[in-house]
Amino acid sequence: MAAHETNESGRGQEQGRDAEGGDGDAHATRTHLSAAGLRARGWTAGMVRQLLGEPDLLRVNPHVRAAPRIRLYGVERVEAAERSEEFRAVSAAAARRSAATRVAARRRRREVLARIAAEPIDVPRLAPHRLAALAVEHRERRDEERAYERRGLPPDDTPVKGRTADAVALDRWRVDYLLHRLARYDELLNGLHGGAGRATAEELPRRRIHAAITEAYPFLAQECERQLSGGNSDAGASSM
Repeated sequence: MAAHETNESGRGQEQGRDAEGGDGDAHATRTHLSAAGLRARGWTAGMVRQLLGEPDLLRVNPHVRAAPRIRLYGVERVEAAERSEEFRAVSAAAARRSAATRVAARRRRREVLARIAAEPIDVPRLAPHRLAALAVEHRERRDEERAYERRGLPPDDTPVKGRTADAVALDRWRVDYLLHRLARYDELLNGLHGGAGRATAEELPRRRIHAAITEAYPFLAQECERQLSGGNSDAGASSM
């Protein structure tokens, strides 16, 4: 069925309001469903294309005028499609694909976590004075880059203040420098999507790396614990 464009007044607008759950009893007066409404009923985008085709109405987005028009589908046509054998077959196939995707994602997450747990963490072993010097250089370089990004100044115009750092700041910079050197472990998380699952997976290498730094440099144990407890880090180059 061909779509009809709606304007700011008349029947098309009223139907659009009903479709979005506007004035009055939405369940009693709704005549059209948006894509979001269809998703809530179990429709996928592919099912909409296959079984419904073109929308019955196009409504101007009330929040972003320049956005694509909202696609609306008549409730009667949707309900008729849902009673068909084709809908049941397509819906069952979509459910199977969704279940298979979830199983594959869980398997991938288990594999990634196992790899993270088994991966050796090779912390560079440096003399304390050498580590401090590299940490200061790394911090100063990052300060220069940040100043350049903020003000558009050439890096050479940024004053160097790193060598006046106190002991607490220097420990933070030492840990940040080591995290920068170990940033390649971020690659172990490749293949994991965002959300709680990835956040949980990120915590494992983060704790392992801080534990390895503590083992290699016991005097940095307090700073590692602080960062693991939610303290700020300037590592920047590493997401851990």
